[in-house]
This record gives sequence, structure tokens and C-alpha cells, in this order.
Amino acid sequence: MQASNPARHLRFGVFEVDLRTGELTKRGLRVRLQDQPFQVLATLLEKPGELVTREELRRRIWPSTVVDFDHGLNKAISKIREALGDSAENSRFIETIGRRGYRFLADVAVFESSDEQLKTAPEALTLPGDAGPNGFTNTGSLEARSPPSLAWLFGFGLALVLGAAFLGILFPRDYFSPKIRSLAVLPLENLSGDASQDYFAEGMTDDLITHLGQISSLRVISRTSVMTYKTIHKTLPEIARELNVEAVVEGTVLRSGDRVRISAQLIQVPADKQLWAQIYEEDLSDTLALQNRVARAIVEHIEATLNQQERAALEKSNTVNPDAYEAYLKGRYFWNKRTGEGLQKAIDYFNRAIGKDPNYAEAYVGLADTYALAGDWEYGILSPRDAFSRAKEAATHALHLDDSLGEAHTSLAFAFDLYDWDWKAAENQYKRAIALNPGYATAHHWYAWHLMVMGRTAEGIAELRKAQSLDPLSLIISADLADALCIAHRYEESVQQSRKTLDMDPNFAVAHYQLGQAFQQMHMQSASIAELQKAVELSRGNTAFESNLAYAYAVSGRKEEAIGIAKDLESEQGRSSVADSNIAMIYVGLGNNDQAMIWLNKAYRARFNPSILLRPAFDPLRSDPRFQDLLSRIGLPQ
Repeated sequence: MQASNPARHLRFGVFEVDLRTGELTKRGLRVRLQDQPFQVLATLLEKPGELVTREELRRRIWPSTVVDFDHGLNKAISKIREALGDSAENSRFIETIGRRGYRFLADVAVFESSDEQLKTAPEALTLPGDAGPNGFTNTGSLEARSPPSLAWLFGFGLALVLGAAFLGILFPRDYFSPKIRSLAVLPLENLSGDASQDYFAEGMTDDLITHLGQISSLRVISRTSVMTYKTIHKTLPEIARELNVEAVVEGTVLRSGDRVRISAQLIQVPADKQLWAQIYEEDLSDTLALQNRVARAIVEHIEATLNQQERAALEKSNTVNPDAYEAYLKGRYFWNKRTGEGLQKAIDYFNRAIGKDPNYAEAYVGLADTYALAGDWEYGILSPRDAFSRAKEAATHALHLDDSLGEAHTSLAFAFDLYDWDWKAAENQYKRAIALNPGYATAHHWYAWHLMVMGRTAEGIAELRKAQSLDPLSLIISADLADALCIAHRYEESVQQSRKTLDMDPNFAVAHYQLGQAFQQMHMQSASIAELQKAVELSRGNTAFESNLAYAYAVSGRKEEAIGIAKDLESEQGRSSVADSNIAMIYVGLGNNDQAMIWLNKAYRARFNPSILLRPAFDPLRSDPRFQDLLSRIGLPQ
């Protein structure tokens, strides 16, 4: 049976173009070409040998838009030439006619695909009595035969029904559908040509990941991992294999004034099959609604199962002040740098966003996340008491504006953990966060540490592995998994995990610290000290790494060096209060439990992060009644 609108197929050289599906192939293998360049190529193929003016292309592909048309067209032509192996200097396919337009040089043939050539002819039907391939008697042509009996039609229909049911058992519906349950949103390409606009493209990528991450039946890779591919160019099958996903979303974003255009396509891998592609253009204030539309289209094409809550989240349509949104994106950009300087800039930008739009819930979430990290041991740019109280205030306000934000529940849980030591409230908030946004790796990551602190070590490690499955290239999640394994006294596994982290980045200081910690517990003193020295060097004197190095010196007999570091930390002007518990660790290594408890009580008054007490270095104190009393006051299990 022939389709009423047969697909058009064009051939030039070793290339074929399917105008219906938007696919370009070379000798039968698909060549990646984004939607906009494909439209330009299709327009040129309609008039081979003829001039197609830039104005004609603008009217055809960039109608009624305020975006940078010239840059967009030049970029599209460049992408086409790259796909075809062509060049402007020695053109085989596309010739540039200066300031006027382009001409397609090769011969173009129109042909039918093999699918279109398949027709079911009446003569091909073989009914009872016909001479079929097995030699049954034929009573004549189909036209000359009398109509089949009612009984035969009934039997034939029943056979079709049974056959369909049988096929349904052998090949369920999912067999014929893409059956995509995991995907990665690759960094959207910034088409502005201005590197200072990278924050905007990254923000669009983040938003799309967040929207898709709310779907519980879909595993969506987190931002940290996908951003790796912004500078590392690999094929889609390679990326899919590394991230363990079945599909990728890739595209471009172009902002011009208060207008934004997003081009996106969904590609199934490793088949490299395009399942969907679309271009969207909206006012900047409607960008949140635009992201929802893109997410809904992707969900429809992968046939993901949605519950009522997820469906409502994708239908939600918010508008935001453009200036507030831009400040928010810059805040997230600097937050993701995970440096002390970056966190300070993030606080400034999130406050600017709130100043422009006091009802912008996501800006309060960003502020809460930033304060949460600012007071933790790794950054320590604010005291824990100051940082976590501000984080709690910002997260609470975000939830007052929008209780459906999983990220806000995560930030509030983190503040409950590290400031209030309200373990029950924190647990409830983490569970709520994960229910609202199961794809949010940070929620699983921070919840894992909550479980570890509560003595539920196996559950904590399992939760860290969930976080890692969502963010497989995250250095900090990988390093924290090594830390958790060390806490569980699984030292060899911890070492293996740290080596995996260092394979991703040999200069990641936290991984050297974790490796040194595990070596220390394995009594590999020289190796431990070497790794901890490397961590101190790479981090430019991180207090936590220095105290662990001093501890290693102490237990290996180099007590003078250990005491020297302890005294330096004690006398440091403006010393962060997070150092108190680290100084206590040094005294444990020196065998001075009295001094260790003095510093732990100082840390208690400063509202320190009690997860440090889980580390094996504190094992000699566990039977001390004073240590048990400390745990009791914090509300931790003995």
C-alpha cells in the first residue's frame, strides 16, 4: 500500500538526503547535521546549479526573527561543509557567491526509497484454491473468482486477531518503540560567537536537565558530567557508552536582545537515529515555559511514563523578569565553578536576581545552595553558623514561593543537617526532594552523607552510587564514594575508587586526600604522606588536607612536624571555625585525647560538620565517655 505523501529522497555523490525525516547519510551511514543547517541544505538542493540568495534563505528559514541572521546562516553553511567534507576555498558542493548567496554545484537525483517501492499487488495475494508457491490449485484470477464465503472471512479475521495477539506476546509494544529510559542533554552550543554568553547556553542546558530530571522513569545525566563534553569532542556512541545512556539531546541556543532561539534534536544511540528535532523561539521572559515545551516534546517521543505530579510539573508555565533570569543564570554559572571566589560571585548574582524579582523562587534556591557550600569544610568562606542559617532562611523562602522545587527541599535538608542538627527534619526534606526530582544528583549525594552520619553506612554508600549513576563524571561524587568506603573500613575498594577519580583528573586535590587517608589506614605511611602532601600542594593549603597530613606525620613518628602544623593552625589569624575539628584530629594522632576533646568541644560550639567524626582517624576516641557524650549532644548514634 503506497503512502499518500511519499517521502522525497535526494542523492548527490555518495550522499543521500531524506527530506521527510531530516536525515543525511553517506554510503548508508548517518551524518550528524543539526536541524537548521539541514534546512539550508534542503533549500539549496531544491535548486541545484542556481543561485539561492541570502534573502531567500532568510525568508525561508529565519522568518520574522530578530536573531543574528548573518551569523546563523554563516554558521549553518560551515556546519554543512563540515558534514560534506567540503571547503569554501575548493568547493565541490556549495559555492559562495560573494554578498549574494550560495549555489549547489553537484548533480542532484530524485529517487524512491526501498520502503516506497514496496507495494502489495492484488496478484500477490494467495487465497485457498490459488496456485501458491507450494503447488496448491489455482481456480483463476482474483477478479474472476467469486467472493469468499462469510465463514472464510470470519476464519481469516480470527487468524489475524490471533496472529496479532501472538506477535504482541513475542514482541511487546516496547519492542517497536525507542524504549529510552536514560539520556544525556549535551551542552547546548552558544551560537552568539561571544564567549561571554556561555553562561546563558549553560543555563539553558541546566534548565532542560532539571525539567527532564523530574521524570522518575527516566535517568537523566547531571550537569557536571555532560559539561565535560563542551570541550572534549567525541562521537555520540562514545559519549553514550561513557555515560551509559540510550539517547542524547543536542542543540544550539542563540540569544539576541530579549529574544532566544533554541534548536534541539533527540538522537537514539548507538543507532545514531534522529527521533525528533524542533526549533523554538520566544521572549526571554517566557524561557521557562519554552524549556517545558522542549522537555514535553522529548518525553512524548521517548514514550516515558508520567505520574500526575510529573505531568503537572511539565505543564507548569512561569514567566520571569528577563534581568532577574540573566542574573540567576550568572549565579549558577559561578556556583558550578565550585571555588571560594566563584561562590562569592554567585551570592552577589543571586541577590541581584532577587532584587529584580522578589518572587523568583529559583533565585532563592541558588542562594541557599551557595550559602550551604560556603560554610562547609571544603570552602569555608563563611562560618558554619552564619552560612547555614542563611541557607536555611533562603531555602525556606523559596519553598514558601514554590513548594514543588526539589532543589529547595534539598538545600533546606542540608541546612537542617549541618546547622540545626535536626536529623529527622533533614531526612523528611531529603525524601521529599528526591520524590519531586529523582534525577537530582545533588539530593542523592547529600542524602548519602545524612545516612552515613546516622550510622546507616551501607544505605549511604548505595545512595552515593545512585548519585554517581546520575553524574558519572562528577569528581566530587566519585571522591566522596572513596571517602565513604574508607569510613566503612573497605580500604582497598576506597583506593580503587580514588584511582578512578584520578583517572578523570590527576590534579583533583580531594582525590589525593582520599587516597592518602586510605593508605594511612592500611599502614602505608610513606604513600599516605606523599598523597596528602600532593593534596595540600594542589589545594594551596586547604586546612582539612593540612590537618590530615599532620595526623599522618604524628602516627608515623614525625611528631614535631605534626605539632608544628597544629600550632600554625591554632595561631592563624582569622582561622575558620571549621578548622577546630581538624586540629582535634591531629591531637588524636599524637595520642593526646584531652587536647582532642578540647578542640572538639570548640568545634561543637561553632556548629561544625560532624561527618568528620565518622573517619577512622577518630577510632581511638570512640570508647572515651567524653566522645560518647559529644555524640549524644549532637544527636548521633553511639
